[in-house]
Amino acid sequence: MSKKTDKIIAAVEEVLKEFEPLFKDHGGGAELVAVDEDEVILRLIGNCVGCGAAGLHFTGGVDQMIREKVPSIKRITYTD
Repeated sequence: MSKKTDKIIAAVEEVLKEFEPLFKDHGGGAELVAVDEDEVILRLIGNCVGCGAAGLHFTGGVDQMIREKVPSIKRITYTD
């Protein structure tokens, strides 16, 4: 992996860690699946899978923080 990819991974993991208490309170979470220079793929886990409120927490919170920390990210994709 490149140094840039390592920095992106570290930034994404930091964001997920910040949101972890909120997601754990609801029995869910997210984990990093893959990353490249302009895309991050996250997997929803637990109760976040299929939850209507998950979209709000992720697009309004997680996505925003990832993009603030890593402006080169153009796309954030979720899978389950």
